[in-house]
Amino acid sequence: MPKLKIAVTIDEALLCELDKLVADEVFPSRSSAIESAVKLAQKAMRRKRLLRELDKISPEEEIALAEEFETADIETWPEY
Repeated sequence: MPKLKIAVTIDEALLCELDKLVADEVFPSRSSAIESAVKLAQKAMRRKRLLRELDKISPEEEIALAEEFETADIETWPEY
């Protein structure tokens, strides 16, 4: 996927910390550090959303789904 340039407004103290990470060679550039931070935030949000959805399933419902799968005749499933 091609990368696009954007403009970002950031707190000065945070920018100083970001520049220190680049200077310490933790990241090769500001862009890569910000990209990494966004990816981590996305991963955390997906995990949080998954955990919220899992909390909606009762243990009884989970057992019923597992038992339903156990008794399913996988021979009748279509090939992919």
